[in-house]
Amino acid sequence: MTTIVDAAAATTAARRTPPPSPRRNRFRSAVVRYRWLFLLMLPGIVYFALFRFWPMYGAQIAFRNYIPFLGIEGSEWVGLGHFEDFFTNPDFPRLLTNTLIIAALSLFVAFPLTIVLALLLNELRLTILRRTVQTLVYIPHFLSWTVVVSLTGLLFAAGSGPLWTLLNGVFGGDTNFLTDPTWFRPLIVLQEIWKNTGWGTIIFLAALAGVNQEQYEAAIIDGAGRWDRVWHITLPSIRPTIVIMLILQTGQILNTGFEQIYLMSNALNRSVADVFDTYVYFVGIQQGAYSYSTAVGLAKAIVGLILIFGTNWLAKRFNQQGIF
Repeated sequence: MTTIVDAAAATTAARRTPPPSPRRNRFRSAVVRYRWLFLLMLPGIVYFALFRFWPMYGAQIAFRNYIPFLGIEGSEWVGLGHFEDFFTNPDFPRLLTNTLIIAALSLFVAFPLTIVLALLLNELRLTILRRTVQTLVYIPHFLSWTVVVSLTGLLFAAGSGPLWTLLNGVFGGDTNFLTDPTWFRPLIVLQEIWKNTGWGTIIFLAALAGVNQEQYEAAIIDGAGRWDRVWHITLPSIRPTIVIMLILQTGQILNTGFEQIYLMSNALNRSVADVFDTYVYFVGIQQGAYSYSTAVGLAKAIVGLILIFGTNWLAKRFNQQGIF
C-alpha cells in the first residue's frame, strides 16, 4: 500500500514540475555545439567585464563629493552638483569649441580621405605595387603618438626644421608652427591623417573585395569609364560600410585623443589646445578634483551615446543599414 502511495506522489510531483523551455534547450545545445567558439570568446568577455563594465561602479563618484579616505559609499551625495558646476564654468564654451572644431576636422577631412585612399588602392592592378603601398601607409599606425609628435618637432623646429625652412621660404615669414595657435589644428589633423588614414582603409578594402565583379564587366561592355564605375558601382556597394563607420566615428566625436593633444600643447597655444580630455587630466589628476573630472568624462560619454543613437536613427530614416 505504501509503495502505491509513494508512486502516486512521485507521479503527481513529476506532473507539477514544468518541462524545460525550448529556449533553454536551444541555448544548451548551442553551448555544447559551439563550445570551442565560446571558449575563444571567454578572454574578450572577461576583458570587457573587468575593464569596461566593472569600472562603471566607480562612475557614481560623479554624483558624490568623493574623498578617497571615506571611500565611494562614505562620500557625500551631491547629485548633479558637479555637472552644474561644469556647464556653468567659464571654461566650458572654450573647451566645447576647441573639441568640436578638432573633432569636425578629423571627421570631415580625415574620414573621407580614408575612403579615397581605399578606392585608389583598389584601382591598382599591379599586385606588388598595391601591397607595397599598403604596407607603407599602414606603418605609421604602429608608431606611438610620442614618436609622431617628436617627428613633428624635428620637421617644424624653428630655425632648423626642413619644413619650417620650406614653408617660411614659400610664405616669406618667420612663423613658429609649434607654438602658433593658428597652426595647432592643421598640425593635429595632418598628424591624424598621416598616422591613421592608411590603417582605416582596411575595412573599406575588405568591403571592396566583396563587390560583384560582373557588375564592372557589364559596365565596361556598356562603355562606362573608370570614374563612372566608381561612382555608380563601387560607392553604392560599400555605402552600408561607410554609414556604419560614420556612425561609429560620430559617437567618438568628443574623444579627440588625450595623448596627441597633450604632447602638442604648450603655454603659447593652450587657448586652442585645451579640450575635454586634457581638461579632465589637469583637473582630475593634477588638482585632485576626482568627482568633478568624473562628471566631465561621464557627460562626454552620454553625449557620445546620444550621437550614436541619433546618427543610427538618421541612417535608418534614409533607408540605410544601421549598427542596430
